[in-house]
Amino acid sequence: MGGKFPGKYPGSMRFACIFQIAILAFMGIIVLSKAGLLWPQWSVFAETAIWFIVAYLVLGTILNLITRSVWERRIWAPVTLLMLITSIMVAIT
Repeated sequence: MGGKFPGKYPGSMRFACIFQIAILAFMGIIVLSKAGLLWPQWSVFAETAIWFIVAYLVLGTILNLITRSVWERRIWAPVTLLMLITSIMVAIT
């Protein structure tokens, strides 16, 4: 989150982290469903939703590349880029 809060996060930021975890879990379910590995009943929804995930990851990769936080650039930029590449691979298959 930009390295703005060293040490413990304030309460509102802790809630934001929990919300982000939920978003990432939902994204994982969609990608796995689109790949045919989880919940086949979601496959129709996943066909469209995967492209929203790709767009979200494009934005996330860009933001992690331009952040002032050195650690976010070093750690999270490659992670989001890898997630972007793999989600595109799943989306086009």
